Amino acid sequence: MSELALLKAMQEAMANLELKLENDKVSSSSSTLKVPETSTSLSTKKAEIYSSKYFSKYADEYIKFTYENPTIYHVVETVGKDLTKAGFKYLSEKESWDSLRPGKYYTVRNGSSLAAFVVGSDWTADKGVGVVGAHIDALTALLKPNSNKDTVEGYELLGVAPYAGGLSDLWWDRDLGIGGRLLVRDPETSKVEQKLVDSTPHPIAHIPTLAPHFGAPSVGPFNKETQAVPVVGFQSADDPAEAPATEAEKSSPLYGKHPLKLLRYIAGLAKVKVEDIVQWDLQLFDVQKGTLGGLSKEFIFAPRIDDRICSFAAYKALIESSTELDSIPSSGFSIVGLFDNEEIGSATRQGIKGQLIELVVERVISALDFPGDESEQELLKLAYANTIILSADVNHLLNPNFANVYLEHHKPLPNKGISIALDPNGHFATDSIGLALVEELGRINDDPLQYFQIRNDSRSGGTIGPSISIQTGARTIDLGIPQLSMHSIRAAAGVKDVGNGIKFFSGFFSNWRKVYDTYDDL
Repeated sequence: MSELALLKAMQEAMANLELKLENDKVSSSSSTLKVPETSTSLSTKKAEIYSSKYFSKYADEYIKFTYENPTIYHVVETVGKDLTKAGFKYLSEKESWDSLRPGKYYTVRNGSSLAAFVVGSDWTADKGVGVVGAHIDALTALLKPNSNKDTVEGYELLGVAPYAGGLSDLWWDRDLGIGGRLLVRDPETSKVEQKLVDSTPHPIAHIPTLAPHFGAPSVGPFNKETQAVPVVGFQSADDPAEAPATEAEKSSPLYGKHPLKLLRYIAGLAKVKVEDIVQWDLQLFDVQKGTLGGLSKEFIFAPRIDDRICSFAAYKALIESSTELDSIPSSGFSIVGLFDNEEIGSATRQGIKGQLIELVVERVISALDFPGDESEQELLKLAYANTIILSADVNHLLNPNFANVYLEHHKPLPNKGISIALDPNGHFATDSIGLALVEELGRINDDPLQYFQIRNDSRSGGTIGPSISIQTGARTIDLGIPQLSMHSIRAAAGVKDVGNGIKFFSGFFSNWRKVYDTYDDL
C-alpha cells in the first residue's frame, strides 16, 4: 500500500473516531473514554508521512519538472508519460469511448491541454464529480509567423510577439532558450508527426537593456515592437550556418519565413531535415534552472510558477490518490484538468471554454450502462448539480516591501498552506458554501488554509473558475498556492507549498463527497 493510500485509511479511521466521540454520551466529567489503541499510532504515522522529507521531495521534483518542461507541449507530454506509468490509459478524442469501464484514463487536446480521470466501480451520476482544474500556459514570447528581421550593423534579430504579459522589461538581460512543437512530415510515409524541441541549457537569445549612462532613453516606457527585440547572433562569414540555402532547404514551407540559420538550428535539435518541417509553434523561455533559496532554504525560486506549480500538485495528487484503487472512494469520479490559454482569456478549444471537462463527463456517462429510464442529458445535469470543482490557480503571497497594498487579514504567507481566493465582484467563483466546504476539508485533512482578497482600491485578476462554473452550473471554489512576483519571468513560492498542495488535493479527492453530503440541498 502506498504512503498516501495508508494515509487515506488513517484519515477514515480518525474521522470515524471523531464521529464516535461526538455521539457518545459521557455521564460525568470523571468518566473515562476508551480510545482505540490505533489513535496514537495513526497520529505518529501521519507525522512520519508528512515530515520535512515529504515536502523536500516534492519541492525538488517540482524544480526538476519545470526545468525539464519549459513549454506547455513538454508539460503535457511529461504528464502523459507519468500517468501512463501510474496505470492510466490514454483515450483519443477522435476515437470511440464506448468500451470505457471504471478505471483510470487521460485524454489530450492539441498537445497543450489534458484531462486525467478516475472512475470508481460504484460511481453513479448523483455522486457528482470531484474536479481540480488548473492552467499550464505561462507568460512567454512566441515567434511571429514570419520571424525575419533586418540585421542591424551585423546583429541578427528575431521577430517575436508577447504572449499575455511576456516581453516586459523583466525579460531583458535574461538567458533565453527556445523550444516548442514542430510538425514534421515523414518523407517515406508522408504522415505529419509532432516533435518537441528544447535548447536547454543553451540560451539562444538575449534582449539587452540600454545602459543608464544614455539617460532618458534608458528609463522607458519601452516599445515592445522596436525595443524588446531579441538578439540571436552576429553575422560572420566564417560561420557554416550562414552558408547559402540548398535546393532541398528552399522546398521547406518555412523557408523565407524564418532565418535560415534558425531553421537549421531547430532542425538539428529535432534531428530532422529543414525541408521536412511543415510548421512550428516555438517560444522563448528562461533557461535558468529553479533552485531552493533563503538562508534556511525556505523558498523555491523558479520560472513559470504561474500556474504550473498548482498543475503539478494536482496531477501528482491524482496519481498518488489512485495508486491503490481504494484510495479514491469506489463511488467517486475524480478529474484533473490542465488547460492552455488561461492567461489570454481561455476562449480556445484547448482553453477551459473549449469544454474538455464537460466532454469527459459526457462521454463517461454515455459509455457506462446506468439502470433506469433517465436520458444521458438528465444524468449529465444530475452529475453537474452534485459536482464540486476546485479552480486551482496561484494567488499572491505578501510582499514585505509593499505590505500596504494588501488587505488586512488577507495576506498569505509562504509555507502556510493553500490560499482561498475571494472577490465580492465575481472575479473568483468562491461562495460561502464553497468556503465552508474547503474549511471542513482542511480540518479533516489537517491542512492549514489562508485567505486572499484584494483591497477596495485595487483590481483583481481572473481564473478559470467563473468560466467552468457558468459552463457546468457546478459549485466552484477558487484557491491555489500563493507566490511572489506573479507574471515576472522568475518568481518565488514556499518550499513546503508544493507538498502542501499535493496533500490538500489528495484530501479533496478522498473526502469531498462525504463532506458535501452533509450540506443537504445547498
